[in-house]
Amino acid sequence: MIAWFSRNGVAANLLMLFLIVGGIYSVVTVKREMFPLFSLDTVVVRVPYRGASPAEIEEAVIIRIEEAIEGIDGIKEITSIAQEGYGMVSATVHKGYEVTTIKDEIKARVDAISSFPAETERPVVEELLIDRNIIWIAVYGEADEKNLKVLAEKIRDDVVRIPGISQAMVQGVRNYEISIEVSEDQLRKYGLSFDAVVQAIRSNSLDLPGGTIKASGGEIQLRTKEQAYTGADFEKIVLITHADGTRIYLSDVADIRDDFEDQDIHTRFNGYTATLVKIDEVGREDPLDIALKVYAYVERAKETWLPDGIELVAWGDFSFYLQARLNMLLKNGFYGFLLVMLALAVFLRPTLAFFVAIGIPVSFLGTLMIAPLIGLTVNMISLFAFILVLGVVVDDAIVVGESVFSEFQRNGAGTESAIRGTHAVSTPVTFAVITTIVAFIPIFVLPGLIGKFLVAVPLVVIPTLVFSLVQSKLVLPYHLSLCRVGDRSRRAR
Repeated sequence: MIAWFSRNGVAANLLMLFLIVGGIYSVVTVKREMFPLFSLDTVVVRVPYRGASPAEIEEAVIIRIEEAIEGIDGIKEITSIAQEGYGMVSATVHKGYEVTTIKDEIKARVDAISSFPAETERPVVEELLIDRNIIWIAVYGEADEKNLKVLAEKIRDDVVRIPGISQAMVQGVRNYEISIEVSEDQLRKYGLSFDAVVQAIRSNSLDLPGGTIKASGGEIQLRTKEQAYTGADFEKIVLITHADGTRIYLSDVADIRDDFEDQDIHTRFNGYTATLVKIDEVGREDPLDIALKVYAYVERAKETWLPDGIELVAWGDFSFYLQARLNMLLKNGFYGFLLVMLALAVFLRPTLAFFVAIGIPVSFLGTLMIAPLIGLTVNMISLFAFILVLGVVVDDAIVVGESVFSEFQRNGAGTESAIRGTHAVSTPVTFAVITTIVAFIPIFVLPGLIGKFLVAVPLVVIPTLVFSLVQSKLVLPYHLSLCRVGDRSRRAR
C-alpha cells in the first residue's frame, strides 16, 4: 500500500483531502458541551415531610423506603439523608445493570408503600444526571423579595424564548405559599369546626368540568373555574350561607397570608438582596452560544425595561473554561506546527518540514470527522485529550521524514527512494503507535463515575494516532517524493 499510494499521487491527495474536508465539516456541526452527558448510575428518592424533625423522617420515611428497595437486584449501595422537613434515599446501581429498569422497579416499590404519614408529599423518584449549568443571572437591588422574584420570573420567561436556550430556573428565593391560620375563638363564635373549614376550602377552590350542551350552533362546554390562586381569592370562599342570605367568609374566621414559605433562604449579591436565574444546556445546545446570548440579553434589559434601583449581572459563566481550553488547544497546535516546521527546516529541508508538520492538523481533522460516529463531542475532557495527544501525534511522521531524507541523500530524490525510506522504518513506527494505543485501552474498562468521565480520552487519542499513522504511511511518502533533495556532498563536488 505504501508503494501504491506513493506512485499514485491523486489517491494520496484525495485521501488527505477527504480527511480535511470531513474534519472541517464536523468542526462546524459537532456538538460542543461542558461535559459529556451521562448517568451517574444513581437513583434518588426524595420525600418532603414539612415540619418533621430528622429523627421523625428517618423513622417514618427513610427506613421504610430502605426496607422496600433493599432486595432489588442490581443495587450496589444505599445511602440516606434525613434533615428537617426532607428525606432522601440514594441507590447506586451496579455496573452492567440498566439504570432505567432499576429506577422503574424502585418507583413501583416506593409507590406501593402505604404507611407513610399523611403529611408527607408524594415521593419523587428520578435518575441522577450530571449538572449542565452554564451561566447565572443575578437580579439584585433596592427591592423586596417578592418584587425581585417577579422580575426573575420575567427574566426566566424571556430567556427561554431566545432561540438556542430552552431551560432556565429561578433559584435563591423562597416558593410562594398561602397560609391560612384559623382562629378557635371565631370558630366557636360561628359554630364551625376546623374540618368544616377544610372541606369548604377543598370544595370551593377547584376547577370543575360540567359537561357539554348541544345546541343548533354547536356544542357548548360547561366548566366551573373557581380555583383560588391568591390570598384575595381564598378570602372570598363562603363557609356558611344563612337563611336570611348572610354569609360567613373564610376571611371572617381566619388570617390569610399570601407570602412565602417559612424557610431560611437568604440570597445576597454585592451586598443587596438578590434572586438568581440559572441557565442550563439541554440536548444539542451550545454552551458558548448560550453564554453570548445571555450577555446580550442582560445588556438589552439594562438599556430598555429594567426598573431603577435594580441591577442585572451575568456571572458564574462556566463556558469560560470550555473557551479557554479550546483556545489553549488552538494555540498549542499552532506553536507545535511552527516548532516542528522550524526544527525540521533547520536540520533537514523546509519543504520536507512542511509536509511532515501538516500531519498534525490532518490527524486531528480525521478524528473530528468520525466524532459523530463514535459518540465524541467537543467538551472539557475531549479537549484535554487533544492537548495530551498533540505532543506525540507527529512523531511517526518525523521518523518517516528523516528516514526518507537519509535515503534521498544516499540514492537521490524520487518516488523509489521515498518508498524505500518509508519501508525502512515502517515496522518500528507501526509498533510505536500500537504500544501507545494499548496504553490507553484500559481506560475503556475503568469502573464507575471515573470511567464514564475519562472515556473521551481514548476516544480521542486512539483515532488521532491511527490517522497520524495513515498520514505518515500513505500520504507523506508521495509528498516527500516531490522534494528535490539530493546528496549534499555530491552536489558540492
